[in-house]
Amino acid sequence: MLESGQPAPLGANYDGHGVNFTLFSRHAEKVELCLFDQHGVERRFPLPQRSGDIWHGYFPGLKPGQRYGYRVHGPWSPAEGHRFNPKKLLVDPCARAVVGDVPDDPRFFNGTTLPDKQDNAGIAPKSLVIAEDFDWDEDTPLRTPWGKTVIYEAHVRGLTQLHPEIPERLRGTYAALGHPVMVKYLRHLGITALELLPIAHFASEPRLLRLGLSNYWGYNPVALWAVDPRYASGEDGLTPLQEFQQAVKRLHAAGIEVILDVVFNHTAELDELGPVIAMRGIDNASYYWLNAQGEYHNWTGCGNTLNLSDAQVMEWVLEGLRHWVRDCHIDGFRFDLASVLGRTPDFRQDAPLFAAIKACPILSKVKLIAEPWDVGPGGYQVGNYPPTFAEWNDHFRDATRCFWLHGGLSNGDFARRFAASSDVFQRAPRLPHASINLITAHDGFTLRDVVSFNHKHNQANGEDNRDGSNNNFSDNHGHEGLHVSFDVVERRRLSVHALLTTLLLAQGTPMLLAGDERGHSQHGNNNAYCQDNPLTWLDWQQDDSGLVDFTAALIHLRKRIPALTADRWWQEGDGNVRWFNASGKPLGNEEWEQGTHRMQILLSGRWLITINATDAVSDLALPDGEWRAIPPFAGEDNPILTTVWHGPAHGVCVFLKQS
Repeated sequence: MLESGQPAPLGANYDGHGVNFTLFSRHAEKVELCLFDQHGVERRFPLPQRSGDIWHGYFPGLKPGQRYGYRVHGPWSPAEGHRFNPKKLLVDPCARAVVGDVPDDPRFFNGTTLPDKQDNAGIAPKSLVIAEDFDWDEDTPLRTPWGKTVIYEAHVRGLTQLHPEIPERLRGTYAALGHPVMVKYLRHLGITALELLPIAHFASEPRLLRLGLSNYWGYNPVALWAVDPRYASGEDGLTPLQEFQQAVKRLHAAGIEVILDVVFNHTAELDELGPVIAMRGIDNASYYWLNAQGEYHNWTGCGNTLNLSDAQVMEWVLEGLRHWVRDCHIDGFRFDLASVLGRTPDFRQDAPLFAAIKACPILSKVKLIAEPWDVGPGGYQVGNYPPTFAEWNDHFRDATRCFWLHGGLSNGDFARRFAASSDVFQRAPRLPHASINLITAHDGFTLRDVVSFNHKHNQANGEDNRDGSNNNFSDNHGHEGLHVSFDVVERRRLSVHALLTTLLLAQGTPMLLAGDERGHSQHGNNNAYCQDNPLTWLDWQQDDSGLVDFTAALIHLRKRIPALTADRWWQEGDGNVRWFNASGKPLGNEEWEQGTHRMQILLSGRWLITINATDAVSDLALPDGEWRAIPPFAGEDNPILTTVWHGPAHGVCVFLKQS
């Protein structure tokens, strides 16, 4: 019944007549394909053929919808890295769909000295055969130039779960992402790329389940090729994958790219005491970085680290990424803890995986963004990624907060961050877009909390407020929390406007955290990874239309300024940028190292950004010419100014030079 089949492509592939199954395992002695009917009855079939390290077989007559898993036989020798146990049903690492969760159940855990004898097939998640039959019509890659890219980082559920204008049955789902109400809002803002927190099938850590919590962010992956069904509405009878594909198609029709946050650095199997789900039972010694005693190198802080220097594991990553691009029309990826991608085991800019991505005709054409660190030795690598990658720039985040909220930055340091951190990224052939500028992200305070809390308030996470960063460079403006006087609210508003203006009018690629433009707060929780509730969901009833319009105006203004959209490094005398002091004169040599916190930046010879980051009302003499304050900074009469701007404390304004 089970024929030899072919060793490629990876995973379970339906050809219209049957399904070809493949599984990589270098150290296995036997691999059993396990098929499950609608009643959960299991049938086992040894894969009949091995080609190199790929086990494979072809099953005629099988169709999409078939549930399956693997049992892998081999040595039990933890000191040598081998933890085979055929009592554990395993998820296919190349599955394009998975059904079922990973509960906190002792049947998922191996023994420490001997393999556990409890069979977990009755409760284990099952891989699912799918058909690649989605109708994309005329959908093609948008290929938005980096210089014109504005990223909006969002969580699938959190973005729409509370949206009153989206039908309740669709809220918090893939379908809601492409709903006309959401598309209209994103277009109003002017963002060009929606970056989604992980949507690949993931699990909640046993520790969280015991606390009555769950993993919200999704950085605990089970199957990195599979769309997680928990965000599917089932609308119109679509599968989770089809519903996500439909959302991408609709966003593309509106000119919005989709970038996925992917977690190819560790898995939900955690440390030696974690659950057995897939790789640990398939080929532990090949998939993970292990020390000489067979223990996991924990360079991710999550218990294990994937060994992406192994040729076959690397091919699993590459083909998984190609699947998202080919089959889901994804426009790019943000790589969580991306230093793992370059470990051999030391980080190398010319690591094999980086070279393979560059050489791939599919992956080399999409946007690639690194979170340029992990927690292992030499893991902090900001500025050291190959030219194919852009990078999250924590220098910009910290410096911008310090400049506006603490005054602890010189004019020169601020200018370097504003100029795409050229001291970090200007290394041929890298361009300014390599700096992904951010002031907030899912990990940390929201923008409203940055100006409302001096301390983290993470008690709800169940770790006695020990989790989350203590270095937030935030400022509560004299009062901790959200309920404050009108005067404090107004001072916070000015800081928010200044931070957003710096983010959206600086050189580099801006990334806006969803909800920052609406004043979203997590009440001081700066590590809300386990809060799948209204604390993290955007409250659309809280209507801060003024801040939304302010943000939208900044984004649309950005698109008009050639110095920001050309994606070319600014050079002395090229007309892109000039730096002036408070008197409207070019900054002198000594002024660059001063912390006057009053300066003016002229972009493309026409757009003037005036900055007063002090706590005192201050007059700034504008450079020669006639200037008009422009929205969102202009008053009702929108006057032409020729001499002095009476700048408020902690104020920023943008003027357009009149021709």
